[in-house]
Amino acid sequence: MTSESHIDSRPGAKAGRCVRPRTDRDLDACVHLLAQVHERDGYPVNWPEDAAEWLARPWFLAAWVAELDGRIAGHVVLSRSTTGDAAPGLLGAWEGVDAEAVTVISRLFVAPWARGHGLGELLMTRAHEEARERGLHLVLDVVASDTAATALYERLGWRPLGTAEQRWGPDQRVSVRCYGAPKAAEGASV
Repeated sequence: MTSESHIDSRPGAKAGRCVRPRTDRDLDACVHLLAQVHERDGYPVNWPEDAAEWLARPWFLAAWVAELDGRIAGHVVLSRSTTGDAAPGLLGAWEGVDAEAVTVISRLFVAPWARGHGLGELLMTRAHEEARERGLHLVLDVVASDTAATALYERLGWRPLGTAEQRWGPDQRVSVRCYGAPKAAEGASV
């Protein structure tokens, strides 16, 4: 991870926004925001036993927070694919991409009070840049019923790869939509 902040300097960008690498000191604030998101939106579907550990798993490659006017307001992670991830397999089936060349966007959320400031897009852009720097293909999956997240990904040009059923517990199956990054945002050429 780089130590510098990514500030949106495009024309028309909103002031007071930046994305920077997440530190261990940020985890309490991130857990607090995650609780707000869970209460409002039901994400994550199942509240983790240890939310700080859930945000900082050892197989994560990089993590960032978004700040709005100096307050942590969002979060995203790049992760190696794990056994339950459907999107890497779908990308491999459609485009012949090896699973080792894939990274997954995960743990993306923006605080309810900070929405409408483009922080989700800013976090996604930083994740794209990192994947590109690492030469990796970028994928994600989203619970099929999460229409707000789906709308963001599709507005940003993410390509639908398909849907899959995932087992999230002994009696819980969840339908997810899988997406591949826009061609221009991928780290490796296909």
